[in-house]
Amino acid sequence: MGIIDEAVSKGQKALSEYQAKIFLSEYDIPVTREELVMGEEEAIKTAESMGFPVVLKANGPDISHKTERNLVQVGLDDPEEVRTAYKEIIENLGDEPYDGVLVQEMIKGEREFVVGLVRDPQFGPCVMFGLGGIFTEVLKDTSFRVAPIEKYDALQMMDEIQSKDLLGPFRGKEAVDRDQLAGILIAVGDIGMKYDDVMEIDINPVKTDGSRPVAVDALVVLGNGTD
Repeated sequence: MGIIDEAVSKGQKALSEYQAKIFLSEYDIPVTREELVMGEEEAIKTAESMGFPVVLKANGPDISHKTERNLVQVGLDDPEEVRTAYKEIIENLGDEPYDGVLVQEMIKGEREFVVGLVRDPQFGPCVMFGLGGIFTEVLKDTSFRVAPIEKYDALQMMDEIQSKDLLGPFRGKEAVDRDQLAGILIAVGDIGMKYDDVMEIDINPVKTDGSRPVAVDALVVLGNGTD
């Protein structure tokens, strides 16, 4: 049984971030290196193996708005910072159920984009691309296409946003690999066509590690499809 079918059978309304990243990686969408741990010592051991700095995040299918609730700790540079961050995350969770804490590599790219999937009542699954991070909701600099899409559609979407210059060389950094970014957009559209139970995908931010776009955070919302 696949991740989507298993989550739906359990009545989950969304995948956890860890589940979402595994699912997206099955479609060759590049995601951050990360491991799900339980306990401070395991978190420290994983961080040391992965290499500092790291990010810690609470993980669970019902956990949302992690940043606003102080369930994310970034830029952790040594074991003691990891230990302290782990304790703070668990304290902030309170009695809320969780299935572990993510230890995640920290991608330092300055450019942030968003890739998404929405289901329009008239057109069905639609792929979205735009400026990501904290500016997504404020600036609404996005482009849409009805799924499925092909490479030329994806490339057109990149050229339609007002912030398209960020895809080129920026502050001494190399241009974003548009071919890889197009692959992410195409894959998201394919997922929307294949899984009726996937109601929404929100990959935000997609950061650049050199020229390579990487999904740093991901949300997959589930519904009651007929697939």
